[in-house]
Amino acid sequence: STAVTRSRTAGAIQVRTWRVAYAETLGQDTVDALDEAALTDEWTRAVDHPASTVYVAREGATTVGFCAAGPAPADDTAAADGSPPADAAEVALIATVLVEPRWGRRGHGGRLFGTAATDLRSTGLTRGVTWVSQSDSAALSFFRGIGWNPDGTVRTLDTGQRTVRELRLTGGLDVRFDH
Repeated sequence: STAVTRSRTAGAIQVRTWRVAYAETLGQDTVDALDEAALTDEWTRAVDHPASTVYVAREGATTVGFCAAGPAPADDTAAADGSPPADAAEVALIATVLVEPRWGRRGHGGRLFGTAATDLRSTGLTRGVTWVSQSDSAALSFFRGIGWNPDGTVRTLDTGQRTVRELRLTGGLDVRFDH
């Protein structure tokens, strides 16, 4: 089925991309320990979740990237004290936009984001949030290029080998990309 294919593809792309692009950020042992089958199971739950959508980018017959998006959970939009923003019901979460590095710089990320933003706007969402590692200059540049900026909220993740500081970025969903 399409859902199974998307799950397998997302798991494989995440493993390949993280091993190339995130070894320094997450730690080599962490990326070496990535389990494609376990990630595929996680992506199966994401694909099957009724409130989220996983979009895929293809170049020819090859799936080269994906974007996962949907309404933002309260934890992802809350202020540091846990209070929700006034527009909480209108906020989307772009959980990830991931394109394999060898397929980068061809517009796939922008088209994925643009398609997700269009779909999210059609459901009444007006603003989005995403979390990006402070050291991920490529992702920060991408989001800043579409007008999304840090809102001052940070979180720290422990990979078991390193701690990773993530910035919450936010911006409008009225961004347009050429397809």
